[in-house]
Amino acid sequence: MLTAITGINWGDEGKGRMVDLLSENYDVVVRYQGGNNAGHTVVNPRGKFILNLLPSGILRSGVVNVMGNGMVIDLEHLNGEIKNLRDAGVSVTPENLKISDKAVICLPYHKLLDNLEEDRLGDAKFGSTRRGIAPVYGDKYMKRAVRMGELLHPEDLRRRLEGIVDWKNLTVVGGYHSDPITVDGVMEWLETYGAPLRDHVCDTGLYLDQMEKAGKKILFEAQLGALRDIDFGIYPYTTSSSTIAAYAPIGAGIPNHKLSKSIGIMKAYSSCVGEGPFTVELFGEEGEKLRQAGGEFGAATGRPRRVGPFDCVASRYGVRMQGADEIALTKLDVLSYLDRIPVCVAYEVDGQRTTEFPTGAALDRAKPIYEYVPGWQCDISGCRRIQDLPKAAVDYIHFLEQAVGCHISYVSVGAAREQYIVM
Repeated sequence: MLTAITGINWGDEGKGRMVDLLSENYDVVVRYQGGNNAGHTVVNPRGKFILNLLPSGILRSGVVNVMGNGMVIDLEHLNGEIKNLRDAGVSVTPENLKISDKAVICLPYHKLLDNLEEDRLGDAKFGSTRRGIAPVYGDKYMKRAVRMGELLHPEDLRRRLEGIVDWKNLTVVGGYHSDPITVDGVMEWLETYGAPLRDHVCDTGLYLDQMEKAGKKILFEAQLGALRDIDFGIYPYTTSSSTIAAYAPIGAGIPNHKLSKSIGIMKAYSSCVGEGPFTVELFGEEGEKLRQAGGEFGAATGRPRRVGPFDCVASRYGVRMQGADEIALTKLDVLSYLDRIPVCVAYEVDGQRTTEFPTGAALDRAKPIYEYVPGWQCDISGCRRIQDLPKAAVDYIHFLEQAVGCHISYVSVGAAREQYIVM
């Protein structure tokens, strides 16, 4: 069985929490795209963990975790993440963490270029996390990237880097008038942070192919959501990789296999980190109340997330893009303070009502059309069965289910591993 867990909206839907929960039933968990520009927060009996690069299955003993070829990996950050887990008593070894030899390395000059460009753009910036993601994916498609497998052959790598660094300095020095990059500096960084990871590097595509043929269950973990996808998101305010479930076997290294199931994750309201159109955004006191109630601050950056009511238009589009077979709804408990709950059921664009998600300039002009449903105004964090929920909460779940056209199978009522309901 090959199952993908993906985000329906702008990211930060709670995918890590659901991967941690569902990984109990899987043998392998794979991250198949992205870098350390977003984080998955997991709360379990061992504590609270923020994982930016490692698959969330690393917190389950007996689960093998794979970082796929579709990822871009900051070695320094990964070493720090592994150290934090080991300090907390979590085992991270070559047996339970395998890194694709085809995954691309995010180097210090990628972060430098990211910062230089965001600073140059000023108020017109894209809202980058400044972690080098766009520059490193750019290099990947320019065929100027360094891959994890090259760490195993440092002499050959140095020869390649000489040409790459000369080319990169045309931009760093000639364009931004910054200090030049040196081959020695890059090689020193690669040795310092790459050496501890060499034993983890392997042909993960071959490994996953063998696991699938042996009947093992594989869970794919996405970063961000459908609306941040490079092709289908709110371009250009997107990430630089494919966040779509259909990409999972490709980014994992087994394009010869097909998904068995796609599970989409969406919040009971909307949240968004970064720039770009966000039709349902709340401002002022109303927005701050929801932000504080949901603890809406970026796991990777700490930035306050933009928040708003549930967006049926965007979510229905996200469900279609992800090919979701079922939905896990997170943070339902956050809405318990409201006596009535706004839901965006349509947009108004240029005076016309629409329920289809627009793109480009039309999305910039979109205005939300709201309906209100009754709230429940009581603590539901202790509920473990649908029968335990107040009727208004059940009605809200069914309202969203009908609105997005997909069955809601799981409902999260708290951050802890056991705080969920199977519908």
